[in-house]
Amino acid sequence: MTVREIESVAVVGGGFMGSGIAESTATAGLPVTVYEADPERRRGVRERIEKSLTRAVRGGKMERAQVDAVLARVTVADDMSAISGVDLAVEAVPEDLALKLDVMGQIEKSLSVEAVVASNTSSIPIAELAARFERPERVLGLHFFSPVPVMKLVEIVVALDTSVETVAAARGFCERIAKRPIETKDRSGFVVNMLLVPYLMAGVRMFEEGFAAREDIDEGMRLGCGHPMGPLELADFIGLDVLYNVCDSLYDEFKRDEYAPPPILKRMVASGRHGRKSGRGFYEYDPD
Repeated sequence: MTVREIESVAVVGGGFMGSGIAESTATAGLPVTVYEADPERRRGVRERIEKSLTRAVRGGKMERAQVDAVLARVTVADDMSAISGVDLAVEAVPEDLALKLDVMGQIEKSLSVEAVVASNTSSIPIAELAARFERPERVLGLHFFSPVPVMKLVEIVVALDTSVETVAAARGFCERIAKRPIETKDRSGFVVNMLLVPYLMAGVRMFEEGFAAREDIDEGMRLGCGHPMGPLELADFIGLDVLYNVCDSLYDEFKRDEYAPPPILKRMVASGRHGRKSGRGFYEYDPD
C-alpha cells in the first residue's frame, strides 16, 4: 500500500476532543476540515478553538497575530462530503461502538482509497472499526490526550491489518503537529489507560469504602508521589462517563477485578455527575 504524505486533515466530531485535534493541526500549519453532524455542537467548534488560542496568547505561548492565521486554516463543514479530498481523517465522536461503526462507514465512502483513517477511541478495538473497510490496512488508532493542545502524547494503535506505511504516515503527522507518538498493539486500554485505570479505580474504591476523605486521597498522591492531580481529581478531569466506558471495555477484554468500575461510579454517571464538564463529580466546579 502506498500512502501519500499527510498535507490535509479532516476531524469527524467537533466536541472537546475533536476541536482540540483540529486546533493542534491548524496551529502546525495544516488545513483542517471539521465535520460535526449536530448543529449546536457544530456552531461551537470555532468558538472553542478561538477560546483555547486566546488562552495560549494570555499564557505567552502564541502571538495574537497568529490566532487569525490558525483560524483561517479551519473549515467547519455541515456535510460529510466536505472531507473527500483529505489525506487523513480522524474520527473523534463519543465513545459509543455503534456510533463509531456508523461514522467509520461514512468516512470510508467519503475518502479516496489512499487516505489514512484514524480513530481517537480510548478503548474500542481498532480491528473492530477497521472491519468495516475494504482496505483495513489504512486504518489505525490515534489516541490523543485531553486537553489536546497541551498534552504532547499520542498513542499510535496498530491493528492486525494496519500497514507499516500507514503507521509511518501517522507517525510523521504526529511529529509534524508537535506531538510525541508512542506505538502500542491493538488491545483495550492501549498503554496509558491499561496502567492508569487500576490506579484510578483504587482511589474510587478507597473513597467509596470511606477509607479516607476525597481531599486526603488526592493530597496523599499529590504530595506523597508528586502527581499533579490526585486520582479523584483526575477522574473528574477525564470525565466519569468516559472513564466508566473505558473500565467496561477493559473488564470485558481481560476479566480482571482491578478494571471493573465500582458501583459508585455507575451511579454517579447515571445521575449526570460526569466530572468537570458537568459541573459535578467527586468535587463541584464553577461553570466559569
